[in-house]
Amino acid sequence: MDRGTVGSASAHRGRLLVEVRKQGSSAVVTAVGELDHHTAELLREPLDGCLDEGFARLVVDCSELEFCDSTGLNVLLGARLKAEAAGGGVHLAGMRPVVARVFEITGADAVFTVHDTVAAALVE
Repeated sequence: MDRGTVGSASAHRGRLLVEVRKQGSSAVVTAVGELDHHTAELLREPLDGCLDEGFARLVVDCSELEFCDSTGLNVLLGARLKAEAAGGGVHLAGMRPVVARVFEITGADAVFTVHDTVAAALVE
């Protein structure tokens, strides 16, 4: 699973586990569980850390994300703005229908590049 990984880190609190691995010029951030106002910092910190390390291209693996509220959505939108300012972007991969619905309802699906899989997101 971590073929090509340069380094990795993880954080966990309650309902959200976040793992980071670097693959080439991209950082893959995997969120497992529920992303809400209680757990949003667990995602914000590694996303900001990846950007601070110079990884302007972030791939967020949402395949194990069971829930996302407006706070979680705002974390992703904030990371997208920072990544674009650095010449990169945030790519979302493997969104479950319940999470994808939040993005559809808010119109956020129009501002993110969404891929079926992490492998597809890393090809570009």
